Amino acid sequence: MSERVTVLLHGFTGSPLVWDGMLASLPGRVVTPTLPGHGSRPAPVGAWQEEIDALGAWLAAEGVRGAHLVGYSLGGRIARHLLDRDDLFTRATLIGAHPGLTSASERDARRAADARWIERLEREGIEAFVSAWEALPLWRTQTSLPPHVVERQRAIRRSHTAAGLAAALRSLGLAEMPAPPAARVPARWVVGALDEPLRAVVTHAALPLTVVPASGHNVVLEAPAALAELLA
Repeated sequence: MSERVTVLLHGFTGSPLVWDGMLASLPGRVVTPTLPGHGSRPAPVGAWQEEIDALGAWLAAEGVRGAHLVGYSLGGRIARHLLDRDDLFTRATLIGAHPGLTSASERDARRAADARWIERLEREGIEAFVSAWEALPLWRTQTSLPPHVVERQRAIRRSHTAAGLAAALRSLGLAEMPAPPAARVPARWVVGALDEPLRAVVTHAALPLTVVPASGHNVVLEAPAALAELLA
């Protein structure tokens, strides 16, 4: 029997460290790449498909075969664009991942919003960006988390460079995501019950969905035990 392999893709401002709380629950080999634009010394970020192809090639070179592909938010959107590679993966779990914008007006609005974040990153730097990012209503469900959990997440966000995150948003933001290829492996969406806007989008799209109770957008951070059980 071949070894079980799980590939974990973190979200925007995250890192492989975000998965540490559930690694012990995942049998076999776990592969946790750092996504483009992230880390203390990120390489230049290419266009969407260029980065998808580069990640797929890297995973193949790492010997990934028949893996369970798991991605959170940005990582989930990237994962969806890898689902035509059934030589690498047998199934996928997409956590808090938007399935894609369907109109030009939605893309224009999102692109304008991302441009404001890019400007803040480039003008004010990583510290000011993190403070503003953490004030988003999206994260209100995290106010009851233990202080050390919040501080660890903040440290991960601060570990990146402003230029790297700006480049990631510019090339890999939701507005830049093209229509995904036809999936050759089954995928399931996982959404926090308190992330009502995304839950509505995924439900409207009639995608296979598991709702995690008492969790907001970041199920990885807010409900790690429930997520580990789903993945294992």
